[in-house]
Amino acid sequence: MLQAVFPSLCACCGEVLVQGERQVCLNCLNDLNHTLYTPRKDNPVERRLATRIPLVHATAMLHFEQGNKVQRLVHNMKFRGGCELCEEMGRQLGLALLGSGRFDDVELLVPVPLHWTRRLARGYNQSELLCRGISQTFGREVNTTALVRHRRTKKQSQRRASDRERNVSGAFRVRRPDELTGRHILLVDDVLTTGATLGSCGTTLAAVPGVRISVAALSVAMQ
Repeated sequence: MLQAVFPSLCACCGEVLVQGERQVCLNCLNDLNHTLYTPRKDNPVERRLATRIPLVHATAMLHFEQGNKVQRLVHNMKFRGGCELCEEMGRQLGLALLGSGRFDDVELLVPVPLHWTRRLARGYNQSELLCRGISQTFGREVNTTALVRHRRTKKQSQRRASDRERNVSGAFRVRRPDELTGRHILLVDDVLTTGATLGSCGTTLAAVPGVRISVAALSVAMQ
């Protein structure tokens, strides 16, 4: 009865979801601009991050462009209380990771953290919810406490590419290195743009003895 009165709508096109669809209709899932990077070595995401992070593997599932469905999807995830949407897209990303075979020895999922004030204002961390969704299909533990953002930064989207490095430099620290020592971790974020945020996280994580770092972003903005 509730579904009849308040039907669930697709986060991309706004059409009513039918039985079996979750958050995004099948038409939109098929129509999203997929990168097809996940099974590929030396893909554009790996090349973008390799100069910043001692990297094992990296991927992004979708192309983020101004005005496309992926932009609408990410906006709904971040600014319209899209907790269930974040988890659903995490499940989709987890399936892509699982199908590629390249990330099989990843042991731990680590989200890019928000500063506590921004998390309090938003009510959730979209990267953490992506991790929880990935865990449901990829079957890896999520660690949300080892890496923290101890300094609040301005929003990266509001800064020029040349300023993004300075904005996030030194913004992260590892609070519990013993939880990461000697492990292969997958660092997860929603959008990869210049790579400044993921690079800063990766540089911080690389100081942990024996850690190996891979990266998975839901989407990538091509430059």
